[in-house]
Amino acid sequence: MHGSKTLSRRDILKAGAAALAAPYVITSSALGAEGRPPASERVTLAYIGMGGRGRGNMQEALSCADAQVLAVCDVWDQRRDPAKSMVDKHYGSTDCSAYVDFREILDRRDIDAVSIASPDHWHVPMAVMAAKAGKDVSVEKPLGMSIAEDQICRDVVKRYERVFQYGSEARMNAAVRFGCELIRNGRVGELREIRVKAPTMDRIGVRYSNGAWVPSSDPKVHRYIHGVPPQPTPAPKGLNYDLWLGPAPWRPHVGCHESGHNWFHVYDYSLGFIAGWGAHPLDLMQWAFDTHLDGPWEVEGTGVIPTPAEGVNDAIFHWDVRIRLASGVTISFFSHTMGKDEPPGFAHDQNKNPYPQMLGVAGNYVQFIGSEGWIAIPYSGEYCSEPKSLCEAKLGPNAVRLPVGSGQERNFIECVRTRRQPVCDIDDAVRTDSLCHISDIAIRTGRRIVWDPIKEEIIGDEEASRRLSRAMRVPWQI
Repeated sequence: MHGSKTLSRRDILKAGAAALAAPYVITSSALGAEGRPPASERVTLAYIGMGGRGRGNMQEALSCADAQVLAVCDVWDQRRDPAKSMVDKHYGSTDCSAYVDFREILDRRDIDAVSIASPDHWHVPMAVMAAKAGKDVSVEKPLGMSIAEDQICRDVVKRYERVFQYGSEARMNAAVRFGCELIRNGRVGELREIRVKAPTMDRIGVRYSNGAWVPSSDPKVHRYIHGVPPQPTPAPKGLNYDLWLGPAPWRPHVGCHESGHNWFHVYDYSLGFIAGWGAHPLDLMQWAFDTHLDGPWEVEGTGVIPTPAEGVNDAIFHWDVRIRLASGVTISFFSHTMGKDEPPGFAHDQNKNPYPQMLGVAGNYVQFIGSEGWIAIPYSGEYCSEPKSLCEAKLGPNAVRLPVGSGQERNFIECVRTRRQPVCDIDDAVRTDSLCHISDIAIRTGRRIVWDPIKEEIIGDEEASRRLSRAMRVPWQI
């Protein structure tokens, strides 16, 4: 009861009689219609971060009859409001709530799970707060800004017994899964080498577009990638800039927050493509081969890091990392710009390409090389092999098989309902993310480091070990 007015017993009885006399209407959407479960049986969701990836995830969830999107959140008006309209149009109502501050979503007891597609520096803080609030969590790649963040996220998810999904959509691809199963079942013989290739963005205005590397015509890309130091400007109308920064160090608004092409290469907000794109093939490597059980690792690498005089971008742009596992298996993790010797057709060469399934994805794959041949698994599409007979291999009833998912959001929604863990869970997320971070640390220290993947610590190097964690801006903490 709100306000100062009080109700008498007579008022209450009148109100009750009126309610009994009025027709009681239950909407078809509440009861469930056309195969849709009633509202009480649907998984209720909220989406945080309504850029391109967030909207794509939400659209998949809207197609799931056993789910209901109740809320969207973004610090940008221009993203948040259209997302709400999209949900309202789909359901034919205005019930979807739109928020600037994600903490208001976490306060809602009627929301079961949240999906996070925010800028990278927000991934773990949001996930940890959501898990503590009793929400199941789906988080886009990469995971955290440091290995310490990843570890805290894993500890909280398990302590609060939450369902956690890492957004590795490639695991939903049947051909990708079978390619990884072939490796798990030893079809390349004795494994000797793993090659992992991922896209990067060139500082002179070259970007990845539709499977090809082309000169960028976007002046914003030139402004931040080409090395023109930006000047502070007022934050644009419709942006909550302080909340966008969140746990990241404070700095004046310079416009790089307006596009993923820009903030993605600022080390305060992201590791750059060494994690953002590297997480795709590194995750497939981890799915096919347990790197965390083959340690310690010796890691060294080189890369290009822009200087402050060149602009705000200070994430690694071009990298070549070499990892030697305890078994002697070597991992070569490199960007597309490194000019490595590769089989024909692995570098966007469409002329007489013997592996047409690699076209358009040749800059993003993992290749397993063994004593009996090799198998290459792209981020999307069909795997290929040499000899080609490996592609025709059949697996018997006792073979090692990997879990099947029917779609990233569908898998998450099903697991929220059944309390099973998704195809890519928190343990996989931490292991994949650790590969990105250890590669970044080896490049930034400029020397070989030794990583123990069981204890999750750097051995014998205090300076490098300090890079395993990062401070957060007050008052944010996890």
